[in-house]
Amino acid sequence: MRNAFHDDLDRVSDQLVLMTRMVGVAIERATEALVNADLGIAESVIAADDDIDTVRREVDDLAVDLLARQQPVATDLRMVVTAMHMASDIERMGDLARHIAKIARMRYPKLAVPEVVLPNIKSMSECAIDLAKQTGAAIDSKDVHAALEIERSDDRMDDLHRQIFAALHDEGWDQPTETAVDMTLLSRYYERFGDHAVAVANRIVYLVTGRYGDADEGLQR
Repeated sequence: MRNAFHDDLDRVSDQLVLMTRMVGVAIERATEALVNADLGIAESVIAADDDIDTVRREVDDLAVDLLARQQPVATDLRMVVTAMHMASDIERMGDLARHIAKIARMRYPKLAVPEVVLPNIKSMSECAIDLAKQTGAAIDSKDVHAALEIERSDDRMDDLHRQIFAALHDEGWDQPTETAVDMTLLSRYYERFGDHAVAVANRIVYLVTGRYGDADEGLQR
């Protein structure tokens, strides 16, 4: 019975890793749609978000079933409950990729991102893709050190977010108001994608150490 229970826990972990791969693909393709004004890719990202939601529901259903049948305690209980929270954060990462694709769709056939900030958006996308990969690896390994690296990577995302806002406030900014609004939203979506990756990292720390707090604190303890 316990072997079956731990097999189910492994299934939950595998599904979470799968979700991180899915959101990584989603953010990459949403950016592709954004910078190339590709309506077909934008639509595919929006539609594929349903698949991410489906996996999230599967994780929740399995977790609830484990709670009901096995009544886990200690570390096993932490794993089940934490998995549900992780699934929620990762699913939200997928939602943010969908929001980016929606802006690409809304501005089609025009490019939503002006040339002056295009490198920043591409860098934010690269950072987001890396964060998704790091998050999946940290979930798979249950490694607090790997969780700490997620926070460090997110610092880069925060820097890029600030650079976008600096560009918007620069006296040389000559784009229309709707473009400024789009860029504000887009930068926020990428930044929030990173925040949710950090939230997963902090839950990994809790899973491993049994203590709340950020990854730095968990590592020091």
